[in-house]
Amino acid sequence: MIKSSTDVIGIIFPNSYDNLVPELVGVRLMASIPFASRYRIIDFVLSSMSHSGIDNISVVVNKNYHSLMDHLGSGREWDLVRKNGGLHIFPPFAEKQVGGPYVGRAGALANLLGFLKDQKEKYVIMADTNIVVNFNFNAMLQAHMDSGADLTIAYNEQEIPKELLDYQTNDRIFYYTFELEQGRIRKVSINPKTAGVQNTSMNIFVIEREKLIELVSNAYMEGRSFFMRDVIMPQLGKLNVQAYKYTDYVARINGMKSYFEENMKLLDDYNLEALFSAAPIYTKIRGDNPTHYKDGAKVQNVMMADGCVIEGEVENSVIFRGVKVGKGARIKNCILMQDTVVEAGASVEYLITDKNVTISAGKELKGTDTFPVYIEKYKTV
Repeated sequence: MIKSSTDVIGIIFPNSYDNLVPELVGVRLMASIPFASRYRIIDFVLSSMSHSGIDNISVVVNKNYHSLMDHLGSGREWDLVRKNGGLHIFPPFAEKQVGGPYVGRAGALANLLGFLKDQKEKYVIMADTNIVVNFNFNAMLQAHMDSGADLTIAYNEQEIPKELLDYQTNDRIFYYTFELEQGRIRKVSINPKTAGVQNTSMNIFVIEREKLIELVSNAYMEGRSFFMRDVIMPQLGKLNVQAYKYTDYVARINGMKSYFEENMKLLDDYNLEALFSAAPIYTKIRGDNPTHYKDGAKVQNVMMADGCVIEGEVENSVIFRGVKVGKGARIKNCILMQDTVVEAGASVEYLITDKNVTISAGKELKGTDTFPVYIEKYKTV
């Protein structure tokens, strides 16, 4: 059994899939995108690591990371204020010999080689932030230890999302599926177009720290950037790479459509319970007053954060902190981020507003379930 939480380092990659949601990452990164009315996407993997006893966690940022630094602070909300260990944020110039914004997970880890060599923990758990999960990392670590694997990778069974199938750019966005033989990964496919349910990688890895240092050091000397494609796949026959099947709730953010859909799914109590029941999810505390519903307000099937003032009608929507809905305004099938103001008499449907957006009085805006309208931060329409 696992003896101590000090055996594990956590490493989080917050920028890996930014290009899937260019509208939302103009002033932030994937990890700090608001989700589920009061959280940021990173809160889920970070809380999961904290609940699993991992108290030495590094966040390896690349660009647009100021909002994430503001959100994470010292890590107090996740109980990560430590004299030894705690929360570390590594900017892209963390190591002089590497320098510059990194490319790929192996490139990011090359920035951390000096740090990794100085640590004492035996294992490393790595994760991206384009997925929303309440993950028991201890269970995965125990499976890794029991199997004697060199590397264990989490996956779930699902069809490849259409947004990934249709993604057509040169941004080097990779997704992976596995062919398994008695739990061992025998073949990895990159960006396959295969129909039906696949063993789809979650890009969550468990590996011994010394093995990771060895693999990344060799990859860096050979100019390799991508951990799965360039480091692991060529050595599948040599390394014992095991798959860990994850069967609990998973929300993947693959584009604006899935961002909208995954938020709206949480209006269903079954999905809400599936995501939040395993352990609490922590986030930055803002200290707002309770939401105030004034006379004439009508609210139905809404996920509502604190600090809001509601005078109009809100239905089937996800509402973040500090949103104000004026008298006679109608909100339906919308995601309204922090401090959005919908003035009196306005009517909006299938709308995503970024922070501090104002919808002017009497304005009518309507998207569709397949193409919600997005309003960028600080805009008035």
